[in-house]
Amino acid sequence: MARRDLTGAVDFSVLEGMTGGDAAISEEVLGLFVEQAALWSNLLNPKVEGWRDGVHTIRGAAAGIGAGDLAAICAEAEAADQALAAPALERVRTALDVALADVAAYRHELMLRGLRG
Repeated sequence: MARRDLTGAVDFSVLEGMTGGDAAISEEVLGLFVEQAALWSNLLNPKVEGWRDGVHTIRGAAAGIGAGDLAAICAEAEAADQALAAPALERVRTALDVALADVAAYRHELMLRGLRG
């Protein structure tokens, strides 16, 4: 997995702008995103009372790293009626998976850059 595996789900120039291009800070932010995704994705179930909170948190974290599509899908889900929550949350899970794959590829690239010196 490397930069060539990026799908474009995350615009890493947003992250790089926020971190000033510092690879260590970028890695730390992406690590936090992955941790938050793992924690909050457990709420992406319309039967769970706090599902909107989970979507809201993922939305903010996604925007912070440049995952604009994920953030937009989260915004739509957050506004969805309860009757439409299940398909909306499925779209969030799918977009989150794609963003996490891009994050993994980018983190791999950061690791390789670190090894090269």
